[in-house]
Amino acid sequence: MTLKNTLRAADHLVDQLQAQGVRAVFGVPGESYLPVLDAFYGREADIRFVTCRQEGGAAMAAEAYGKLTGRPGICFATRGPGATNASAGVHVAYQDSTPMILFLGQVARDMVDREAFQEIDYRRMFGQMAKWVAQIDDASRLQEYISRAFRTAMSGRPGPVVLALPEDMLYDEIAVPTPPARIEAPRYAPVRDTMEAVKTRLAAAKAPLIMAGGGGWTPKGIAALERFAETQGLPVAVSLRCQGLINNDHPNYVGHYSVGTPPYLEALMAETDLLLAIGPRLGEMTTKGYSLLTAPVPQHALIHVFPEPEELGRVFEPDIALVSDTESFCVEAASWSPIAAEGVAQRTATLRAQFEDFNTPASVQGDPLAPCFAHLAEVLPETAIVCNGAGNYAGWLHRFYRYRSPGSQLAPTSGSMGYGFPAAIGAAICAPDRQVVAIAGDGCFMMTCQEMATAVHYDLNLTVIIIDNGRYGTIRVHQEREYPGRVSGTDLGNPDFCAFARSFGAHAVQATDCTSFVTALAEARSTQGVSLIEVKADPNYLAPGKTLE
Repeated sequence: MTLKNTLRAADHLVDQLQAQGVRAVFGVPGESYLPVLDAFYGREADIRFVTCRQEGGAAMAAEAYGKLTGRPGICFATRGPGATNASAGVHVAYQDSTPMILFLGQVARDMVDREAFQEIDYRRMFGQMAKWVAQIDDASRLQEYISRAFRTAMSGRPGPVVLALPEDMLYDEIAVPTPPARIEAPRYAPVRDTMEAVKTRLAAAKAPLIMAGGGGWTPKGIAALERFAETQGLPVAVSLRCQGLINNDHPNYVGHYSVGTPPYLEALMAETDLLLAIGPRLGEMTTKGYSLLTAPVPQHALIHVFPEPEELGRVFEPDIALVSDTESFCVEAASWSPIAAEGVAQRTATLRAQFEDFNTPASVQGDPLAPCFAHLAEVLPETAIVCNGAGNYAGWLHRFYRYRSPGSQLAPTSGSMGYGFPAAIGAAICAPDRQVVAIAGDGCFMMTCQEMATAVHYDLNLTVIIIDNGRYGTIRVHQEREYPGRVSGTDLGNPDFCAFARSFGAHAVQATDCTSFVTALAEARSTQGVSLIEVKADPNYLAPGKTLE
């Protein structure tokens, strides 16, 4: 009997994914990568191909999977239209610093540069929204490219990689190579002398503040951040949509710098004399249009910890620039003895009290949505994963819900609408033992609502809550500010969301007030499979406690 010493390139590709520990990939099938689809056949017990209904939803689900695992979420899409659809999820991964690899079908090698059917130059298309874009023309180099893709996606500031697969290349036969080693995210330990300088600055500060954010965090790093804050008595705030980086019930957590930063946090930034930024880029939304810190030289001392040197000093010049991953920095800082100045811990307690006041529904008396989101925090377990996209409805979620465990928040810092529902699908597949809830506005949900078919087809356990106010609420806010009373393009006509969900086989119920919402949520949590709750919202409410009038 003669042993075969070659294998098809497509089989080799899937072998590489399995070798890197990939258990699920997301995609929409296409003729440009048929051999890869065939290579998945019979491997369902080891690696699942999750068939989605639109490439944008597939890419967002893969991005969420990458957020939860810390390893690249994998997405497959066909050439041309499939690639353009998938780009929405790639942009999320880039701005959210999430490891991800998008495999795209490409025209055959002998057709390149002829504008063949659905041909796109992916290097030009994805050049500004991916860490690396390449095309694998030589099947014998598949392992080299895929290994580099995993390494690139996880190294430094994590992010997406795009690899194009010429369709004829996937049929090639190659020699069986040496199996690859599993690639792990590299760690960048902080420089000892620089850490001593950080200690000196921290010991001298009277009003220090930690801001945590960015991607690449690990459970070990999050635990170390909490120990560091506890030991030194330091207040910890987080950057835009990074609330899951510290238990929101922790006594040192003081709030969230976001699209609608509360006044007490703006005052805190103005009075602090040392900002220790661990992981965030200090971008536009977090800094209120770059106004909370003065650029290029901040009004107070800045210590910036980031895993890539190119980001340090990009907008704000730090007094101390420290190239380190967040886990390595926090583990080292957590080992320090107490050095913070007297009075720092008491100041933190005062700030925590301000957060508690801001976090309670009583702070917006009469707001109909506030108690609904507070109820979510009361009844969902600490390990629940709560997902959302973009829209005014997220203001209630981020203000009144408390994230209490690593990976409990999946939300796009890129501000992408449509993200929450496919993210919940990725979460339900990645962590089937955790409760998964997606929050979406009516406009947000309709952008990826076709993935209801995916969720039901795979019998996933998740609940989607739609806040239905019949408008693009965020844009309406801006419109009313700039052009009062001149409504144009922001009103929506919606379907019967419950009937829509039931048509796929999901459980669905409508809630008209907080009492009926409490009942609906309890029913959804006790129901296996996919549930939808439509919450009819007062369109006059633009944000917590703020109405159109």
